Amino acid sequence: MPDVPSNKPYLIRALHQWCTDFGFTPFIAVFVDTSVEVPMEFVKNDEIVLNLSLEACHQLQIENDWISFQARFGGIPRKIMVPVTHVLAIYARENGQGMSFPFDPKQARQLPGADSSDGTPEKPKTSRPALKIVK
Repeated sequence: MPDVPSNKPYLIRALHQWCTDFGFTPFIAVFVDTSVEVPMEFVKNDEIVLNLSLEACHQLQIENDWISFQARFGGIPRKIMVPVTHVLAIYARENGQGMSFPFDPKQARQLPGADSSDGTPEKPKTSRPALKIVK
């Protein structure tokens, strides 16, 4: 049987759509290492939480390997690139409903040209926000 692609990007897109359809604000928690392009001044304990609402993001693309968009941080426009492998959770800000994902450093993607000491990102050191799992 050939390798089956991850269902993670499909679940992220579905929960993003669910949040949008019901007027919730979709947030993602992301493990940050050299393969993630985010404003580092907002990273705490190797994690960042990003607002993926249509009002906050411009040119949002949730693809099978990458999530990319442009957003303002402190009034400054920034390009954001997040490998889907680094998404730790997606949830609605208003009620915490969503889904968390395990982080597997063996499947982690690197930005082209990114360099880490041994080629493998470290596991996240922090716990994720408490989430209510959607049933």
